[in-house]
Amino acid sequence: MDPIIAKYIASFKFGELQCYRNMAVIPLLTSLDGSPEYLTLKEALEQKKLKITEVSQQGTVPEIKVMNDADIPVLLLDGEEVVGAKQNRVLNTTILLKEKSETIIPVSCTERGRWAYSSREFADSDTVMSTRLRSIKARTVSDTLADSQEYRSDQGTVWTAIHELSMDADAQSETGAMKAVFEGKKKDLDAFLAAFVSAPEQKGLLAFMDGEVVGCDYISLQSAYSLLHPKLIKSYAVDALMQKEPNTCQPDVKKAESFLANVVECQEKRYESIGKGWDYRFEGKALVGSALKFGKKVIHLAFFAVSESDKSGEMAGYRRRTRFRT
Repeated sequence: MDPIIAKYIASFKFGELQCYRNMAVIPLLTSLDGSPEYLTLKEALEQKKLKITEVSQQGTVPEIKVMNDADIPVLLLDGEEVVGAKQNRVLNTTILLKEKSETIIPVSCTERGRWAYSSREFADSDTVMSTRLRSIKARTVSDTLADSQEYRSDQGTVWTAIHELSMDADAQSETGAMKAVFEGKKKDLDAFLAAFVSAPEQKGLLAFMDGEVVGCDYISLQSAYSLLHPKLIKSYAVDALMQKEPNTCQPDVKKAESFLANVVECQEKRYESIGKGWDYRFEGKALVGSALKFGKKVIHLAFFAVSESDKSGEMAGYRRRTRFRT
């Protein structure tokens, strides 16, 4: 693993364990400097420094256009959803948008049944796609990067995963929108948000579900993390709600330590980012992950536990059968 990324992971300290129902969260703390400064998607849109549109009047499913008018970069998080325009989309990778820039960014559709304008510009949906969907999408983007150096997902696999999530949540919409799941489970998700409050100095989280580690996220700035914390909690919590027979919350901190130790052992590939810095893709034993590094700073990293079926040839074969083409 890249030594700077490994250094950041080694610096993580665990905050106080929090539990609710079948989910547990350990805050991740670090004293490492989180510069440079940047705005989050939410901040930039609220300050009217960011404009997100289709790439043209006709639009194209796997791309949208982002104009950053701020004097500093804007962080767009992998899996973060924007809604409106011709259909809702999620980001395919984390991007640190250059200041005063116009960028075409790679996205996946999260609303299969609509291709008509509901607004001229996209808005923040206040949602990051579920952790399981993030891991599935991340794996297909990594495959495409290895094949063609493009940050494209397997759209067919993403649509299938969203359909399965919608069925499990009994929250289907006329357009097959992923956001309908989060809206349908709002009361339950609000309870998770109340249980998992961001701790002082927190820059990340490591999450358990039914006593097993499912993933972790780290954001370089504490101020940015605090704004993204609710989105990330909902991303993990919506999967916790889908467990048919959830167990009680019985996390073992040693499992968290083991998870991070396995993260450092992952194999990596490096690609030039769409924005600032370098995009790293990781794969290990029952693990997938990604990180954005700018200079000597890690801006974002995320790692997810994956099942053997997700890593099997059967899954790869399914991806080939549903390969998205433009």
